Amino acid sequence: MEPITIGIIGMIALTVMIVAGIRIFVAAGLVGFFGLWALRGFDKAVGIAGHIPYSDTTNYALSVLPLFILIGHLAHHAGIVQGAYRCARAWLGWMPGGLAVATIFAAAGFAAVSGASTATAAVFARISIPELLRYKYQPGIAAAVVAAGGTLASLIPPSAIMVVYGIITETSIGGLLMAGFIPGVISAVLYASIIVVRFKINPALGLSVHGIPWRERFVTLPDALPIVFVIGAVIGGMYTGWATPTEVGALGAFIVFVMALLKRSLTGRGLLDSLLDTVKLTVMIFSIIWGVLIFVRFLAFAGVSSTFSDWIVAIGVSPYLVLLFVIVLYTVLGMFMDGIGMLLLTLPVIFPVMMKLDFDPIWFGIIVVKMVEVGLLTPPVGLNCYVVSGVRPDIPLQAIFRNVWPFVLMDFACVGLFTLFPGIVTFLPRLTMSGT
Repeated sequence: MEPITIGIIGMIALTVMIVAGIRIFVAAGLVGFFGLWALRGFDKAVGIAGHIPYSDTTNYALSVLPLFILIGHLAHHAGIVQGAYRCARAWLGWMPGGLAVATIFAAAGFAAVSGASTATAAVFARISIPELLRYKYQPGIAAAVVAAGGTLASLIPPSAIMVVYGIITETSIGGLLMAGFIPGVISAVLYASIIVVRFKINPALGLSVHGIPWRERFVTLPDALPIVFVIGAVIGGMYTGWATPTEVGALGAFIVFVMALLKRSLTGRGLLDSLLDTVKLTVMIFSIIWGVLIFVRFLAFAGVSSTFSDWIVAIGVSPYLVLLFVIVLYTVLGMFMDGIGMLLLTLPVIFPVMMKLDFDPIWFGIIVVKMVEVGLLTPPVGLNCYVVSGVRPDIPLQAIFRNVWPFVLMDFACVGLFTLFPGIVTFLPRLTMSGT
């Protein structure tokens, strides 16, 4: 049997296993191992599959993951996110849909210390929804705002999904993290804009917050300082080049820890839970990475990626037509798979094609992550919607899905904007590289 045929069979087998509900790292690892066995023999398959967990776990680039995850858990258990929400509520609550706008920007702030979309959605489902309902927001709209705000953690650094993309494609993680900042801010602004427009047209969707004195607004500003300091450390450290992503991750965790101690908001139990939660999530992501890399190695030996990319280039299709196909593909896959599963299944084949068509790898990474955000909202497997519904079972899942579509449209507007003006994405990474 030809290697390319074995590779295609492996991809079909992986798709079937993921759809059947088998865990991603198990499915990828098994398909990759048996594919290598068929191509290279049992001894070499064992050697390759056995070597990857050690060689890639000791990769310095991976050390950024547990540190970024720790920042988010420390911020959550120290109550820092509640302070950010109070600040956003005080300053933005007067606008049409002001509480919803405050939720979006507070979620964007927490995304800058979290990096996990589902965690952000779960936290704000507990903090924001009771307040939104108190101001007569429709339950489905309140839950949809929280679900959409949670997706910003995929784009705004530090982002775990962006680190996974960088590892799979061997793209600069520092460049990816820098590239996500401006698109993340633009996404938050567009989310807030559609909220203001909807509530301006129909004020009955929810009440605004009035009567907050200026003194009270200024009193809330210190509550947002931990997040401001972390953003400054992450962006400033990588922009100036004096710190690697791993080092700014460690600095960010230290800043949150010290601020929590100063506020006396982090208990011993909270610290222990933060560390344990960090270990659990890190182990899960590392396991997925091991499985992914075994599978990628199998596809490389089978020649699937190179054959497919050569075929696309040979038929002379417009690069932007290929990009449109990729966006449609991610839209469909996002309805049935989680983000890491999508990256695993597609990047080993699609990424070499996009590189041969001369797309920037960092720019393409932001487009892919943006499409992952779309998948977190779209039915039937919009994971953020399920998370919010799980925290608030009194709000029907169908009501959440009905109200997320304006945010999905804004996501597609972002993709179009970043495609028309790619400099929005590449500006900060190029500025950083030119400065160093």
